[in-house]
Amino acid sequence: MKTNDDFATKTLVMKFGGTSVGTPEAMAQSIAIVRQSRAEWPRVVAVASALSTVTNLLLDSASKAARGDTQTFYQSENRLRQMHHAIADAVVTDLARRAQVKQEVDHLIADFTGLCHAIAVLGEATPRALDAVAGLGERLSVRLMAAGLESLGTPAQFVEATQLIVTDDCFQNAHPDFTATTQKTRQVLEPILAQGSTPVVTGFIAATPAGVATTLGRGGSDYSAGILGAALPADEVWIWTDVDGVMSADPRLVPDARTIPEITYREIAELAYFGAKVLHPKTIRPVVDAGIGLRICNTFNPAHPGTWLKAEQGIGDKGKGNDDPYPLSPFPSKEGDRGNGHNIVKAVTAIRGQRLVTVEGRGMLGVPGVAARTFGAVASTGTSVPLITQASSEQSICFAVPSDAAEQVLAALEKAFAIELSVADIDRVWATGDVAIITAVGAGMIHTPGVAGRIFSALGQRGVNVIAIAQGSSEVSVSLVVASGDAEAAVMAIHALILNGG
Repeated sequence: MKTNDDFATKTLVMKFGGTSVGTPEAMAQSIAIVRQSRAEWPRVVAVASALSTVTNLLLDSASKAARGDTQTFYQSENRLRQMHHAIADAVVTDLARRAQVKQEVDHLIADFTGLCHAIAVLGEATPRALDAVAGLGERLSVRLMAAGLESLGTPAQFVEATQLIVTDDCFQNAHPDFTATTQKTRQVLEPILAQGSTPVVTGFIAATPAGVATTLGRGGSDYSAGILGAALPADEVWIWTDVDGVMSADPRLVPDARTIPEITYREIAELAYFGAKVLHPKTIRPVVDAGIGLRICNTFNPAHPGTWLKAEQGIGDKGKGNDDPYPLSPFPSKEGDRGNGHNIVKAVTAIRGQRLVTVEGRGMLGVPGVAARTFGAVASTGTSVPLITQASSEQSICFAVPSDAAEQVLAALEKAFAIELSVADIDRVWATGDVAIITAVGAGMIHTPGVAGRIFSALGQRGVNVIAIAQGSSEVSVSLVVASGDAEAAVMAIHALILNGG
């Protein structure tokens, strides 16, 4: 039985993406959502991204400055001022507070111009400098959201996550120190929450132990929300975006794509990794570790239940045994929506712009270390490998890499295996043309015979040729590679199985 004390400590972390704060109307809607949530949750933390397009604008200006362009960043300065002032005019009703927030915005934009000027003088944009530039978008947006809340009588205080999240110095993709972060997060946020105020926290950015600004990688605001949710800890984390939760396919490819009402941690991790843009892949880790409920919902359709992440037995159960600690949404979905929550295959994704690289040769048979040397060479180029497959004969290794990295990877492999290539122990190292990785995801595949057969039958009926196949030991997903031109047909074919309960 819940007590009054239990209710008083209920904590909700909500993250608002760039499209959710990117216009005066969107920012006003997000502020309204925070205010409504405050009526139901005693403790609310809002995490805000930069306005949509702003991070790209900042980084493009810095990159051009490094190449000697001293005009673009002044043009960007004007554009930034227009965008943020327009939102201040719309959502900050108190005139004195509006003037104050505009002054704060102008000071930060002046900092941006100064950084770009310094980059132009040096002729170089270091990762550290780029992080300082990239994080300005979030620093601007939280000031607007906090001021908008205060103007409507909701106590709020902006907080820069450089005070909360501690990372290493791997600039542009920093890794959090969770122990230090937990300590600092509670130290800074708990007093604000105790006063009944809403912290509005910058997503995406953090700092080293010495206080140097870092970023968590593109899309890192989701990750920020997961980290803060775990650190407090929160009871739930809600990710507000511009779609009705996790979709069964990209609606741009599949017009009849549906919202998935429930999804497991492993399923969402696979989808996030294989191209579903609704959630940053790293968000899952702190949420799972802390056993926190996570909801993905639409800022512009807040009545929709969205998608709820469902803990699996033994995962994120907060020590409550085998019961699911986070049941379905308290907002019931419409009749019929729940059907595909229990499908064997729940979703299908496509990653375009890939090429398959193959190392092959009869001399590889039974020779230890070939795979290690292969991927060591790939790692030396800084390239990520999303898919790997190898025949049991051990005469070839095949893997996917982004198309724009393929030539660099081939050169590294030819260098690593120069001796083997010269004596024909390895026959050749080569790459296909552009391909797409199609991934079918569903935890129901684990215990259901014949799913792969149905997938390949459906593809065959559409005339889609499968070039390569990979399935992880978790059996939550099956990935296959098709020619780039067949990607849409492949997605449509597999999605038809979803609609038919496959």
